[in-house]
Amino acid sequence: MQEPQDGAPVETDQDAFRRIQKAVDAGDTDLRALGFWKLLATVKAEPALTDHWADVAGRIDRKAFEQGVRPRFPIWFGNAVLVAGTAVGAGAIWFALATSNETLAGLALVASAGILSVSLHDLAHWAVGRLVGIRFTSYFFGGPFPPRPGIKTDYATYLRAAPEERAMMHASGAIASKIAPFISLAFWPASHAPAWAAWVILAIGVGQIVTDVLFSTKSSDWKKVRRERKVARAQGSRAADLRR
Repeated sequence: MQEPQDGAPVETDQDAFRRIQKAVDAGDTDLRALGFWKLLATVKAEPALTDHWADVAGRIDRKAFEQGVRPRFPIWFGNAVLVAGTAVGAGAIWFALATSNETLAGLALVASAGILSVSLHDLAHWAVGRLVGIRFTSYFFGGPFPPRPGIKTDYATYLRAAPEERAMMHASGAIASKIAPFISLAFWPASHAPAWAAWVILAIGVGQIVTDVLFSTKSSDWKKVRRERKVARAQGSRAADLRR
C-alpha cells in the first residue's frame, strides 16, 4: 500500500475487492454503500484493469444480486414469455385490421402499443447484448410500481465488452420500447379504428419519450448510455495521451 501524507494507508484495488467480496459473502448486498460502483468507475477507465478485474467484479455483482432479488427466472423462460407477448401484440394489430367493429379495432391497436412496448424492451437488450458478447443471467421484476420485467447482465462479460458496445446494449431497449407504439400507429389508417385510438397511441409514444427525457437520463437506460459513453471518451483520451 502507498502511504499518503496523513499517514493513513491507501486501499488498493485488490484490497477493495477483497473487502467488498467479504461483505457480500456475509450478506451485505448494498454495493453502492460498499463502494463497489465507485471502484468500478475507476477500473473501467483503464481497459487492462477492466479485463483483469472482470471475473472478480462479476462474481461480486452476481452474488449480491441473487441474494437481494427474488423471484428470478431463467433467460430462456423470460425470452419465451416476451416472444409470446410480442406475438400477442402482433396478433392484436392483425385483429384490428381484420375486424369491422370500430371500438374493438381501436382497443386492439391501443393494447398492441402497450404490449409491444413492454415485450420488445428486454428482447432488444438481450439481442444486442449477445451480438456484442454480453451474456445475461436471469429475468426479474424491477422498477417502480407497477413492476416491469428486467434482464440481468452477466457482469464479467459486460465489462469485457467495449464501452461503446455497452452503451449500444443499454440504448437498444429504450429505443425499441419507444418505437413500438408507432408501429401500432402505422397500421391505424388501414384499420377501422376510430381517431381516438390513434390519439391514445400517439400519447403513449410521446409520453414514453417525455418520460425518458425527464427521468431515464437520470436513473435508467439513458443514464447508463451516458455513463458508458463517458467511459469511452476517457479511454480514448488516455490512449491518445499514451501515443504522444
